[in-house]
Amino acid sequence: MFTERTSVGLDVHARSVVAAAIDGVTGELFRSRLTPAYDDVGSWVGRLPGPVAVAYEAGPTGFGLYRHLSAAGIRCEVVAPSKLQKPAGDRVKTDAKDALHLARLLRLDAITPVAIPSIDQEAARDMVRAREDARGDLMRARHRLSKLLLRYGIVYYGGKAWTGVHDHWLRHDALDRLTAAGGRSIRVTFDNDYDALLTTLARRDRLDVLIEQMAADSEFTPIVRRLGCLRGIGLLTAFALAVEVGDWHRFTGRSIGSFVGLVPTEHSSGATRVQGPITKAGNGHARRLLVEASWHHRSAYRPSKAMHERWALAPAAARVRGDEGNRRLHQRWVKFIERKKRHQIATTAIARELAGWCWSLAVIDDM
Repeated sequence: MFTERTSVGLDVHARSVVAAAIDGVTGELFRSRLTPAYDDVGSWVGRLPGPVAVAYEAGPTGFGLYRHLSAAGIRCEVVAPSKLQKPAGDRVKTDAKDALHLARLLRLDAITPVAIPSIDQEAARDMVRAREDARGDLMRARHRLSKLLLRYGIVYYGGKAWTGVHDHWLRHDALDRLTAAGGRSIRVTFDNDYDALLTTLARRDRLDVLIEQMAADSEFTPIVRRLGCLRGIGLLTAFALAVEVGDWHRFTGRSIGSFVGLVPTEHSSGATRVQGPITKAGNGHARRLLVEASWHHRSAYRPSKAMHERWALAPAAARVRGDEGNRRLHQRWVKFIERKKRHQIATTAIARELAGWCWSLAVIDDM
């Protein structure tokens, strides 16, 4: 229940902040355009009739303003933009209207706040996302180099690509054939693409080392070790899931699926119920990791040496729970194959259930 006297809505941008406040006693409306400096915003809010509550939408400006206002003793809510109620007939959108709309919704308690990570959690999450960006950059660098060779009819048939043997082939056989086919000038392009590949690979490897060090000794270590009891969830994946989800206790085994956007869309009315593809709402980073991990449960379940090593670091209850989950998820895969389900549908269903098993391991100490 909203208890403060004044509700404040802020439309926050990189170079400006539009503010609107409603005094619940007098009904007076306050408006202002402020700079994005935290002190400027805090000073304006502090001059309003108190007590005051503030709301603004989550976005690229981060949570610095939230932390500044909270430290000053002002209740602040960071609102999930996708959950905001908006009038269907409203065709005019301005910063001032958005700020006033937030102030009204805050007074009605009609907002859905997002979970605010600590500074350390946010830093760890940014590092994980930097590693994901490096992975994507590496994939694109490899594609550019391989497609350059393909345009000149040079294709590698010596086994798995991007190994030591393949690298030797690139630097010798492929380069010689490319130079013979395109002349010396094409070597400049090859050298540029190959240098970009090596630079990106080194960047990804450096981030891998840093993440492994943090995963071995940080506040996330216990959860990382418990999540590692499941197939397809190694050290990097477990750490990424831990920092992306943050507080696992705000979910249940059922609701975690909707957080990562793995539940089906639905349009039902009366006696008609229509379900469609998954929502793809929520945390897309965690969703991609879960979908990738779900493929590992398709093959026959035989705990590998790496799995036993991860089990050795986890509590006994987590090992038992992880083994149970691995068996269950493989059996689900077998049933989907017997029913001739499309792999995309089966993978999504396994990923949704895998999210529930991850949740059960993350909160196993409290069960």
